[in-house]
Amino acid sequence: MSITPLIVLGSLALALCIAGILEYQFHMRSLAAISLRIHVNGTRGKSSVTRLIAAGLREAGIRTFAKTTGTAPRVIDSEGKDRIIHRLRLPSIGEQTRLLSYFADEKPDAVVMECMAVQPQYQWIAEHQMVQSHIGVITNVRPDHLDEMGPTEDDVAYSLCNTVPVGGTLITGEDQKPDILQRVAEQNGTAFIQSDETLIAQEELDNFSYMEHPANVAVALDVCKKAGVDRKIALAGMHKVQPDLGALIAWNLDNGEKRIQFVNGMAANDPVSTLQIWKFVIDRYPGEGGTCVFFNSRDDRPIRTRQMIELTLKEIKPDHFIIRGDKLQSTLNRLAYHSPTTKIQTIGLNDDIGSTVEMLVGLPHDTLIYAIGNQVGAGQEILTQISKYRHYG
Repeated sequence: MSITPLIVLGSLALALCIAGILEYQFHMRSLAAISLRIHVNGTRGKSSVTRLIAAGLREAGIRTFAKTTGTAPRVIDSEGKDRIIHRLRLPSIGEQTRLLSYFADEKPDAVVMECMAVQPQYQWIAEHQMVQSHIGVITNVRPDHLDEMGPTEDDVAYSLCNTVPVGGTLITGEDQKPDILQRVAEQNGTAFIQSDETLIAQEELDNFSYMEHPANVAVALDVCKKAGVDRKIALAGMHKVQPDLGALIAWNLDNGEKRIQFVNGMAANDPVSTLQIWKFVIDRYPGEGGTCVFFNSRDDRPIRTRQMIELTLKEIKPDHFIIRGDKLQSTLNRLAYHSPTTKIQTIGLNDDIGSTVEMLVGLPHDTLIYAIGNQVGAGQEILTQISKYRHYG
């Protein structure tokens, strides 16, 4: 038997091992060039918190780069400018390693990375092999991605804990499962800080150009404090931040003599967060002319669609419920009795987007519209068309 194939295979294996060792050493040099590394994970608000932290650090003169992976992935440079990430293939956590190398070449004082991994094993790799953060953030724990991190909310918490740093600091805004996060932090020899959103004053929130959650601000301020940044300086930077495309925004819409309040909550696509945002919104915008929930569904997420319909009819009970989706009638027939006075209208996923927009802006004067569901693709196009009715006065 010829041994040549074995020699070839052995040589290839040796070459791959050497290449892997060299790549790892190069990555370690990149990490060593970044004196403060911050890794942001959680169910909701990761992109917003990443931007807020970076803005607060920049305001203090800390040369900071950041990367978000939200509705539209971005690199945020040391001047706070967004750079679009153009991908030639499907997203991969290896992207984090390449960006850390790029950031290291820019000689930053700090880097803020939003975790892009969902599955538990990849979350562990993202933190312990790629970022190796000094400060870890878990914004919150919500019942989302249960097929990958579940099936229970405790499982989601433990999954997110895969990004708790070793020998660093963990900062979280989580108020339902903090005991799990604290326990894992202690096991990793990491300090635990639970942020308090009640410390954020209303006037501090009013200075944002969009609707920011007090919990997100509280977490970002605690991170900046840990980095040695004064609260007032950090807030001044945060108030200048350019929001993520998925940020909660409120627009006044004009359609002839009618004025309509439109709030985009489509980035929060789990029921718990959606309901929390609704309570936050209805306190600020009572909608004296009535309320409407607009749900932009996805045909590949039937369970999520049923959850959102149930949430809307059982908990929110709007005057109008406009749903963009297919094959919904049986679900609506089963759940409509929860809110018998709600006027329900449906529009197909293949129908013209313009007709959806016309239906929304055709609602009665002073209606509050709360948009939920999927924002990518058609959702973004709907927002673009609705923005044409925006009143800037």
